[in-house]
Amino acid sequence: MLLLLFALLAASAAAPIVIYKLGRPAFALLALVPAAGFVWITQQFMAGTFAHGGVLTFALEWMPAAHLNIVLRLDSLAALFSLIILGMGALILLYCWGYFDKAPPRLALFGGEMMGFAAAMYGLVIADNLLLMYMAWEITSLLSFLLVSYYGERASARRSAIQALMVTVLGGLAMLVGIISFGRQTGVWTFSEIASFTAAAGQPITSTPFITISIVFILAGALSKSAIAPAHFWLPGAMAAPTPVSAYLHSAAMVKAGIYLIARLAPDLRFVESWYLVIIPLGIFTMLLGGWMALKQRDLKLILAYGTVSQLGFIIAVMSIGSREALQAGLALTFAHALFKAALFMVVGAIDHVTGTRDITKLSGLMTKEPLLCAAAVISALSMAGFPPLLGFVAKEAVIETVLHEDLLVGMPRQMLLVGVVLGSVLTMAYALRFLWGAFGRKQGQTSEAVSSAQKAGPLLWLPPAALTLLTIFFGVHPKPLSVVFNQHLDNVMVRLPVSAEPTHLALWHGLNLPLGISALIVVGGVVMFWQRDLVAKAQFDTPALGSANDAYDQVLIGLRKASLKITASTQRGSLQYNLTTIFCCLIVVVGASLISGDLNDVRMIVADNLWQAVAAVTIIVSAIATINMHNRLSAVLMAGVSGYGISFIFALHGAPDLALTQLLVETIVVVLFMLVLRKMPSNTEWRQDPKMNRLRAWLSVAVGVTVSVVGLFALNARTATPISSFMPELAEEIGHGANTVNVLLVDMRAWDTFGEVTVLVAAATGVASLIYGSKSFTRPSRRPTLRTKGRRWLATSGHSERSQNRSLLVDVITRVLFPSMLVLSMYFFFAGHNAPGGGFAGGLVAGLALTLRYLAGGREELEETLPIDASRLLGSGLLLAAVSVIVPLFFGHPPLTSFYTALELPLLGHVSLPSALVFDAGVYLIVVGVITLILSSAGAKLDEEEDARKQRARERAAKAAHHARSRTKKARA
Repeated sequence: MLLLLFALLAASAAAPIVIYKLGRPAFALLALVPAAGFVWITQQFMAGTFAHGGVLTFALEWMPAAHLNIVLRLDSLAALFSLIILGMGALILLYCWGYFDKAPPRLALFGGEMMGFAAAMYGLVIADNLLLMYMAWEITSLLSFLLVSYYGERASARRSAIQALMVTVLGGLAMLVGIISFGRQTGVWTFSEIASFTAAAGQPITSTPFITISIVFILAGALSKSAIAPAHFWLPGAMAAPTPVSAYLHSAAMVKAGIYLIARLAPDLRFVESWYLVIIPLGIFTMLLGGWMALKQRDLKLILAYGTVSQLGFIIAVMSIGSREALQAGLALTFAHALFKAALFMVVGAIDHVTGTRDITKLSGLMTKEPLLCAAAVISALSMAGFPPLLGFVAKEAVIETVLHEDLLVGMPRQMLLVGVVLGSVLTMAYALRFLWGAFGRKQGQTSEAVSSAQKAGPLLWLPPAALTLLTIFFGVHPKPLSVVFNQHLDNVMVRLPVSAEPTHLALWHGLNLPLGISALIVVGGVVMFWQRDLVAKAQFDTPALGSANDAYDQVLIGLRKASLKITASTQRGSLQYNLTTIFCCLIVVVGASLISGDLNDVRMIVADNLWQAVAAVTIIVSAIATINMHNRLSAVLMAGVSGYGISFIFALHGAPDLALTQLLVETIVVVLFMLVLRKMPSNTEWRQDPKMNRLRAWLSVAVGVTVSVVGLFALNARTATPISSFMPELAEEIGHGANTVNVLLVDMRAWDTFGEVTVLVAAATGVASLIYGSKSFTRPSRRPTLRTKGRRWLATSGHSERSQNRSLLVDVITRVLFPSMLVLSMYFFFAGHNAPGGGFAGGLVAGLALTLRYLAGGREELEETLPIDASRLLGSGLLLAAVSVIVPLFFGHPPLTSFYTALELPLLGHVSLPSALVFDAGVYLIVVGVITLILSSAGAKLDEEEDARKQRARERAAKAAHHARSRTKKARA
C-alpha cells in the first residue's frame, strides 16, 4: 500500500523528465505504474485480503495533539475506489499517447500533474485520518485547476479553471469546518473510529449536540466536489480541459471523491435526521437538471458533461440510503458510470482529434468512416441509458429494486426517489440517443465536410475506449465478479450494524417483474423524447427557468469585488496616520473596556530592581522624545537606535545575554540599512504637522502607552500557574544537550517556529530586492574568488579607480583589521551558541555586519570581491539545510526536527558536542548572511549603480551641451 503510494509520487516527479526526453511514448511507460497497482489490488481481492474485515494499515505518529497522525488504511471500500483510480488512470495515460500530436514543454508538466492527481486520489481513499484525507482532497482541487488550465492562453480555460478551483475549494473549506467540529464534539478523527462511536444503532451520534451542523458542513464538501446542484455548474465549464482530463478527473476519478465520502459515511451517519433531507432531494434535483440541460447542448463534450452531472446526482441519492442493497446498487452504478462515461469521453476526444470539431451540427456520416469508434460509443451510451445486457442495465435494475423495497424509505421519500429515478432515467435515454445521433448519425442524407476530410483514428485512440466497452459488456453478462468484491465490502460494513440484510447478488435477469417493466417504460419514454426532439426543444426556454448558475457565480464575484472595494476604501484611505489612528483607537477601546469590566485586584509593580534599570529607562524615554522632535532624518534614525541599545541593556541587566546580543546586533544592522536608504532622500523632512494635530497625536500616544503598560502590568500579575519557562533550562539540557536555553529553544524545541520565520525572512528579502530591481533579475553569477595583488591597497578592490583613490586610508586600515576579527567572532558565536550566548542568528548578524563594513568602506565593488557568491544561492542553501534537518528524521521513524546528539574527543580541542541541531543553525546562519547581502546589493549597490548611471547621463548631457555651444560659437564667428 505505502510502496504503491510512493511509486505514484515518484512517477509524478519523474514524468516531466521522462516525457521531455522520450516524448509522447513516455505516457505508456508512466501507465505501467497505475496498471501495476491495479493488478496488485485485484490480487488482494482474489486472495481474500479484505474479507472478514481485513485491512492493510500504516500509522506514523506526528503531532498527535493536533490530530495530524499519518494513518493510512486500505480496506475493501478504499480498494474498490482504488481500482477505478488506477485502472482508469492507466488506460487514459495510454490514451494520451495517441491524443496529443506533439510534445510541447507544457505536455511534460501535464504528465506530471496527471500522475500527481492519481497519487492524490489514491492517497485520498486510503487516508484514515480525516484531516489527512482533507489535505489530499484539496490537492486534487489544485491539480484539477492546473489540468483544466492546460490551454492557459485561452480565456475560457483560465476562467473555467478558476471557477472549478473556487467552487471545490470553498466546499472543501466548509468540509474542514465540519471535520473539526465533528472531531471536537465526538473525539473522532479517523474513519475507522466512526463505526465504534456510532454503535448501538447510532444512538450516540444522534445525541451529540450540534452533530447535524457538522454533518451538513461535511456534506457541503462532498456534494460540491461531485458537482451536485447548486454547485453543478463548474463541471461543464471544466470541459475546457483536454479530453483525457475530462475522461479521468471529471468522469472517473475526481468527481467520485464525493461519492466515496458518501459511501464511507452513509452506513454510520444515515441515522442523523438531516442526512436524507440534504442528500436525496439535491441528488434527484441534480439528476433531473443535468439530464434536461444535456438535451440542449450542441457540443458533444457538454452533452456528456451535463450527463455526468445527472448521473452523479443519481449515484449520490442512491448511495446515501446506506442500506446493504442501496450500497450495492450505488457501487454498481459507480463502476458502470466510470466504464461507460470514460469510454464516451475518449470517443469524443477521438472525434475531435480526427475531425477538428465537436459540434453535432457539423458532424454527419461519421458512422461509416469510424465504425470501431461508433460501436464503442453505441454500447457505452446504451449502458448509460440502462439498456440490456450491459452493466448499466444491471446497475439500474438494482437501483429500482432497492427503491421499491427499501425499508429505510417510507412513504413520500420512497415515492419521490422512485419518480425522480424514472424521470431522470428517461432523460438519460433521450440524451444518450441525442449523443449517438449527433456524433455518428447522417443528417440530411449527406456527409459533412468535417467528416469527409477527417483522418482515420489511430489504434491508441480507439483501443482504450474499446477495452472499457468490452468490460461493460462482460460485467453486464457476468456481473458475479463484481458482486463478489462488492459483498466483501458490504459484509465488512453491515456486520457492525444491528440489522444486517442477507447478501444479495447482481444479476442480468430477475424474471418478469416490476423493475423490468419500469426499465422498459424508461427505454420507451427516452426513445419517444428523442423522436419528438423538436417538440422537446420548444419546451426548453432560451433563458433557464431557474436562472443561470454561471451568471449567479459571476454576480457573486462582482458583488464580493464591490464589497471589498467599499470596505477597502473606507478602511484604507492611503494615509498612514489614519490607519494607525484606527488601529490604536481600537486597541484603547477594546482592551480598555476589558480591563475596566474585569477584576483589577492584586496588582503588584516594581519600578526598578536597581539604579541601572532606571538609567536605561530614562535613556530610552529621552531618545524616543528626541526622535519625534528631530527634523533631520539621519539624526532621528540614530536616536531611535539609542532606544534599541537601551532595550538591549535592559535585557542584559535581566540576565538575558542572548536577547541582549541579538537586540544589539539587529539594532546596529537596522541603523546601517536605514542609512543606506536615507542617503538617497533629502536630509530634512519638509512636511510639518500643525500644532493642533500634534497635540492630538501626543494624547493618542499617551493613551496607547498607558493602555499597553496597564495591560502588561495585569498580564504579569494574572499568572497563577507555574510558567513553562521554569522547566526550559532542564529540558534544554536533557533534550537538546545544550546549556543555552534560548538557542536550544530556537533550533530544537520550537524549531518549527524558527523554520517558518526564516522562510518568511527569505520571502521578505526577495520582495525587497524585487521592489528595487523591478522586472530586472537581481541575481548575479557566482564565481571563484581570486587574489589580486597588482595595485592593491588595504582592501580587495583595485586602487586604480577614482573612487578607490579617494578613499580614506584610515577607514581602509580599520576595515582590514576588524573584518577578520568579526568573522572569527561570527564563527565563535555560531559554534558556541548551543552552550553560550550566540547561535546561528547572532553569528549571521555579525558576519553581515562585517560585510556591511566592507561595503561602507569600499562600495559595491568591494562587496563583490569580498563575497563573490550570489545572495540568492546563500538563501537557497540555508533554506535547504533547514529543510533537510526537518525531513531527515522521518526516514529514521522519528517526527520531523527530531534532534540527534553525539560527542567527540578531538586532539587539542578536547570534548566536542555535536548536536544535529547544528545543521539547522547553519541554515539559519546562511539565511541571515544571505538576507543582509541581498539587502546590501539592492538598497546599497543597486542604488549606487543607478546613481552612477544618473551622474554619467548628466555628464554626457553636459558634454553634449558644451559641444553644441562650441559649435554655435564657431558658426557665429564664421
